[in-house]
Amino acid sequence: MSGPVLVINPNSSQSVTDGLSEALARFRVPGGPEIECLTIPESPPGIMTQRDVDEAGLRVAALVESRPEASAVVIACYSDPGIDVTRSVAKMPVYGIQECGALTAMARADRFGVIAIAEGSIPRHIRYLRRMGVEHRLAGELALGGVTVAESGHGAETLSRLIGVGERLKALGAGAIVLGCAGMAGHRAAAEEALGVPVIDPTQAAVAMALGAILSRAA
Repeated sequence: MSGPVLVINPNSSQSVTDGLSEALARFRVPGGPEIECLTIPESPPGIMTQRDVDEAGLRVAALVESRPEASAVVIACYSDPGIDVTRSVAKMPVYGIQECGALTAMARADRFGVIAIAEGSIPRHIRYLRRMGVEHRLAGELALGGVTVAESGHGAETLSRLIGVGERLKALGAGAIVLGCAGMAGHRAAAEEALGVPVIDPTQAAVAMALGAILSRAA
């Protein structure tokens, strides 16, 4: 029996973690690996600044070191905090949702767009895409604005804003949209139906990759 897939929410918002767990319900299949969603209570309620990212990254690495029985780790924050330090100490594969979300979007469309929570996050996200060497596939990244991480996956007003930003990204040439915050998972299906293009929940994308790697090892 494989160890669990740890899906780590690096912020302290339990409502975000609960939303992640709900979005991953269909990935929990009989006989498959357990998917365990975890919160880091010492962190702020949202990972918004570079300092938040750096501090959360060390907490993620420490948590992963304490769980050597896990089969895979998913860092469920769109800045992928601590992905390098965690990979350096982990015995199991480590997936960051920004990396996996971008790769999945590029498998569905030539160019993709990203919906961020706040303007301040966009330069950090684009630096990461530049590091990946895929910045040229980005049609644009726009901020939702006016909501917290915990609020981003709930409510008709937030969904309406998200769809509006998605339409603007489509106008920039995006053939797929990545939700640039793990908290937005609850709006994925409704946004995809409204926008008429693939809408990628990056946490689902990362867990799908993790499960694929685990199952291929077992084959």
